[in-house]
Amino acid sequence: MTQSDGTHSGSDAGHMVNGQMVTVDGTPLKASLKRAERKRTFIAFLLVAPLLTYLLISFIFPIGQMMWRSVDNPQVVTTLPKTLEALEDWDGEGLPDEPVFEALAEELAIASANRTVGQLAVRLNYEISAARGALMRTSRSVEDFEPPYKEDFLDAHRLWNDPAFYRIIKREGNPLTASYYIAAFDGTYNEDGEVVLQDENRRIYIDLFIRTFAMSLGITLITLLLGFPISFLMASLPMRHANLLMIFVLLPFWTSLLVRTTSWIVLLQQQGVINELLIALGFIGDDGRLGMIYNMTGTIIAMTHILLPFMVLPLYSVMKTIPPSYVRAAKSLGATPWTAFWRVYVPQTLPGIGAGAVLVFIISIGYYITPALVGGQSGQMISNLIAHHMQTSLNWGLAAALGSVLLISVLILYWVYNRLVGADSLKLG
Repeated sequence: MTQSDGTHSGSDAGHMVNGQMVTVDGTPLKASLKRAERKRTFIAFLLVAPLLTYLLISFIFPIGQMMWRSVDNPQVVTTLPKTLEALEDWDGEGLPDEPVFEALAEELAIASANRTVGQLAVRLNYEISAARGALMRTSRSVEDFEPPYKEDFLDAHRLWNDPAFYRIIKREGNPLTASYYIAAFDGTYNEDGEVVLQDENRRIYIDLFIRTFAMSLGITLITLLLGFPISFLMASLPMRHANLLMIFVLLPFWTSLLVRTTSWIVLLQQQGVINELLIALGFIGDDGRLGMIYNMTGTIIAMTHILLPFMVLPLYSVMKTIPPSYVRAAKSLGATPWTAFWRVYVPQTLPGIGAGAVLVFIISIGYYITPALVGGQSGQMISNLIAHHMQTSLNWGLAAALGSVLLISVLILYWVYNRLVGADSLKLG
C-alpha cells in the first residue's frame, strides 16, 4: 500500500534508500535537483548571452579601452630605449653627456626608417612646445651626423639646447604615465619634477568641469520645476485629454535633435523671432536686443527643452499610480489643500523625481551637440573639449583622461545618491 507521507509515491516521485531520498533511477534527489538547477541556469545564460555580448563589445570594451589609453605611454619607451638607459646616469642639470646623443642619433635614424618618429614627436609635443618640429627636422638629417654627435644635435634645433627637453624624455620613458590625468586637472611639472598647477591663464579643465556640473544641476532643477506641474496636470486630467498632452510631450522625440537645436538658433539670435517680438511689443528697444544665443543662456534653454520629456515621463508614470483618495482623506481630516498636497501627495512622487533627476543630470553631463551649436565660448561643456582633443588636436590620451574623470565623477555622484536616497527608490512606473 502506498504511504501517504511521500516516502514512496510512485514511479515519478522517488523513494527512500538507506535513509536517503533518491529518484527512480537511483540518483540522490538533492544531486538531481542541483543538476536540474544548473541546466536551467545554463539555458537562462544562453538566452541573455547575445545581450551580454552586445554590452561587452559596444559598452564595456570601449570604456576599458578609453581608460587604458588614458595611462598608456608606449611611444618613448619603445622608440628610445637606449637613450633612456643613457639618461639614467644624468642628474637633470645642464645638458647630457655624449653617450645620450650617440644613442639618440642611432635610434632616431631607426625610427625615421621605420616611420615611427612621427608618433614619438606628437607624444613629446604634448609635453613641450616645438618638440615635434625638433624631432622631425633632426630625423631628416640625423644620418649625416658624425661623432661627436652633441654639436650636430645642438645645431639641428634650438630645443636640443634646453635641459627641460631631456628631463621630459626621461620622465616619459615609462610604459604608463599619469601626465594625461595631471593635465586634465590643470597640472604640470616644474623643473624639479614636482606636480604644480598651470599658470592661471592656462587653467581650462577644472573650470570647465565645474561649469559642466553646475549647468547640468541647473538644467535638472529647471526641468523639475517645469515638468512637475505638467506631469501633475496629465495625471489629473481624464485619459482622453491626458493622452493629447502626452503626444505634445513626446513630439520632440519625433523630431531630429539637430532640427530642434537649429530651431532654437532661429528663435534666440539677436535678429531672431523672440527679439523681434519683444521689440514689436515695446519691451526692449532695437539697440537693446538680448543676447540669448552662443552663450550659457542659449545652452540652458535648448537643453532644457530637449531633456524635459526625460523628467516628465518618470513623474507622470509615478503620479498616475497615486490614488486621489489620499489627498481627499487628508482634506477631510482638516488639512488645507496646500498641506494635503505638500505633506501627502509630494512625498509619494519622490521616486519619480529621483528617476527623472538622475536621467536628466547624467544625460546633460555628457551632452555634446547642443552646446557645440548654441553654446559659444561660455556655454561649452567638457564634452566639447573631449571632442576637440579627439578630432582636432588628436591628443587621444588627454581626451581619454577627461572622459575617465567624467565617468568616475558620475559614478561617485551616483554612489552618494545611493547612500543618501537609495537607488531602489527610483521608479519609472
